[in-house]
Amino acid sequence: MNTSAIQSRSMAKAATVMAAPPEPLQYLTFMLNGEAFAIGILAIKEIIEYGHLTEVPMMPTCVRGVINLRGAVVPVMDLQARFGRPASAVTKRTCIVIVETAPIGDAADGQVIGVVVDAVNEVLELPSADIEPPPSFGAAIRSDFVCGMAKVRGKFVIVLDVANVLSIDDFSSLSSLAA
Repeated sequence: MNTSAIQSRSMAKAATVMAAPPEPLQYLTFMLNGEAFAIGILAIKEIIEYGHLTEVPMMPTCVRGVINLRGAVVPVMDLQARFGRPASAVTKRTCIVIVETAPIGDAADGQVIGVVVDAVNEVLELPSADIEPPPSFGAAIRSDFVCGMAKVRGKFVIVLDVANVLSIDDFSSLSSLAA
């Protein structure tokens, strides 16, 4: 075999490897008021039991308070309230999902925020092909909070856009209004 045939075959193999479909992404699914939601697992740091929140005066209503997580002060957001709904009721299954947002600007780290959920379901692999774009109308939450809709076992799961749902800019404007 000549050198050009070998190079051609090697380049074809490399192109095949590069064109391989992306791996399915994993999502943590959870419940809020009977609806299923999902957040990309890469944003999840841990899941902890609900409790020991310290309320902070003059915070937006969607911020339930702060917790001490191994010496760090972590704000805790009620997603129900963030979506403009009544605050979540605390039950035995209520927990706090600790989420880290992507770094913004020159920041080396993202913001760590706790999110109150009614119950954590499971971690699912959802290939991007199985996630439909969000509907342009009829959604019960802001459209910029949703990055897609996944069909799981015949039911839809709302895939949240963590960057928009947990946007610090929204909190800054809400805090300045409260002041």
